[in-house]
Amino acid sequence: MAKKTLNVGIIGVGGIAGVHFPGWRESPLTQMYAFADLDGATLKRVGEAQGVSVLYEDPMDLIADPNVDIVDVCTPNMYHCPLTVAALEAGKDVICEKPLAPTPEDIKKMIAARDKSGRLLMTAQHFRFSGGAKALKTEVEAGMLGDIYHARSWMLRRSGAPTRPGFIEKKHSGGGPCIDIGVHILDLTLWMMGNPKPVSVSGVTKDILAHKPGAFSNWGGPIPKSYDVEEFAAAFVRFETGATLVIEVSWLLNHNTPSEDMQMWLYGDKAGAHWPSNEVYSTNNKTKQHFNTKLQREEGGAPHAKECMAFAEAVVKKLPSPVPAEQSLDVIAILDGLYRSAASGKEVVLKY
Repeated sequence: MAKKTLNVGIIGVGGIAGVHFPGWRESPLTQMYAFADLDGATLKRVGEAQGVSVLYEDPMDLIADPNVDIVDVCTPNMYHCPLTVAALEAGKDVICEKPLAPTPEDIKKMIAARDKSGRLLMTAQHFRFSGGAKALKTEVEAGMLGDIYHARSWMLRRSGAPTRPGFIEKKHSGGGPCIDIGVHILDLTLWMMGNPKPVSVSGVTKDILAHKPGAFSNWGGPIPKSYDVEEFAAAFVRFETGATLVIEVSWLLNHNTPSEDMQMWLYGDKAGAHWPSNEVYSTNNKTKQHFNTKLQREEGGAPHAKECMAFAEAVVKKLPSPVPAEQSLDVIAILDGLYRSAASGKEVVLKY
C-alpha cells in the first residue's frame, strides 16, 4: 500500500516557501516535517509559526535526514542544482522552485541525477496550475486554435525590481527578470504551444534605469549598488516546427501598469487566444464575421498550493512529473540563448 503521509523537508524558508506551506498542509498526503535555512533567526521564527520543530541550519543535514521523503528547494537560483542533485542522490523526490537552474548544463546534471536515482523531479511553475491557464490549455489541446504558428508574451513591471541579493546579484540569481519572471511566462507559453523544440534565439538585454541616480523599486526601496543583472530583455525565438515567439520581460520599465502586466497571445490557423482574459478569437470566412469567445469554466484554488499537492499525488500514485525537467531545459535553453545573443549581438543557434 502506498504511504499515506509523506514528510516534506523545505530548504530556504524565508521567501517563496511561504506560498508552498498551504499546499503541503492542504494535501492529504503530506506534512511539513523539517525546515532548513542558513539564517538561524529566520529558521526559528518560521519554524515556530508553522509548527515545525525539526530545524537545520545546514541544508545537507535535512537532505541526509532519513525521515524526509520530499525535498522542496526554495533557495536562490544558483543553489538549485547542487541541492537538488544531492537530494536525488539521497533518494528523495524533489520539487524545485523555478527556474529549475540558471543554465542548461545544470539542468542536464539534475536530469542525470533524477534518472540514476529513479526519483521524481518537478519544477514549481505555478502559472500552469491557475484555473484560467488550465481552462485555456484544455481548449488548446482540444484543437480550438488549430496549429499555433506564432505567440507573443510579456511580463512587465514598472519600478518592480526585487531588491534582495538573491535576486539582483548574479552570483546568487544567475540573472535578472529573464530568470525570475521571464521563466514564468515563457514556460506557460511553451506549454500552451505544445512544447515545440526551440532552434534559435535573437535577443537583447538592457540595464539602463537601475543605474540612474535615485533609482527605486516599489518592491523594496532604493536600487542597491550591487545590482549587476539585466532589468529588461526581449527576444525572437524560432522553433523546429516553424513556429515563432516574441517575448519581453522587465522589472523596471516606463510602462503603463501600476504593478505587473502579464499577457500571452497565441495565434493559430483556426483561432487566436489571449491569457489571462481567456478570450478566443475566430473568423468565419463564409459569413465574413469575427467571433470573440470568453471561456467561462475555471477552477479555483491557489496555484502555488495546487502545484505542491499535484507533486505529492504524483509521488504516491507514481505518475509522471507534473512539470518535467526536460520542458524546463527548453525554457532555460531559450533564456541562456537570449543572454548569449545579447552579448554577441547575433542570433544564436541552440544546441543542447
